[in-house]
Amino acid sequence: MTEQHRRQVVENASRLIREKGPERVSVPEVMASAGLTHGGFYRHFASKDDLLAQALAVAFTERLAAMDRIADEPAPPGAVSARDAFLAMYLSESHRDHPADGCPAAAVAADAARAEPGSPLRTSFTAGVRDLAEGLHGLNGPERDAGVVDRPLAELALLVGAVLLARASDDAALSRDILDEARGLLRDRAIREPAGPEADSAG
Repeated sequence: MTEQHRRQVVENASRLIREKGPERVSVPEVMASAGLTHGGFYRHFASKDDLLAQALAVAFTERLAAMDRIADEPAPPGAVSARDAFLAMYLSESHRDHPADGCPAAAVAADAARAEPGSPLRTSFTAGVRDLAEGLHGLNGPERDAGVVDRPLAELALLVGAVLLARASDDAALSRDILDEARGLLRDRAIREPAGPEADSAG
């Protein structure tokens, strides 16, 4: 297997685990998706868990790159900031309906929660969540100058939870409402507190 083929295997696995979940993805399936047989798999990966951890890391890297692009580009019509543009993208019906191309935090959270502590999948997931929170912190940067307490972990929890619930609901109207209300809550900064003496002392 060449390095190009190895990268292709990891990238295909990255999409498959977001679409189907890690437990429902097999080594032969991943190899076949790259047009390869699974005979050479163990020359490049220590185990299926090793592949899944690498694939999950790639998925988080893709999401962070998308955040960077949003931060670097002018806000689109209807968005007043990069943060608003990110919220509109993340809490969209398109993101809800296409998990294979979306955020791994929302796609793999339940599987990571069931994985053994210290397992490659859970370790990779934990690192990715930290990176996403840091990315949100960067998107929120200009608002800190306005004296607003930054709470990227709370925002990430709401984003991921909203997408999970929206995907799980078989009521189309409820699914849309979940996304819309989460987006409205974050845009109104209802979970963000003005900085002040109490906030300072709490820190």
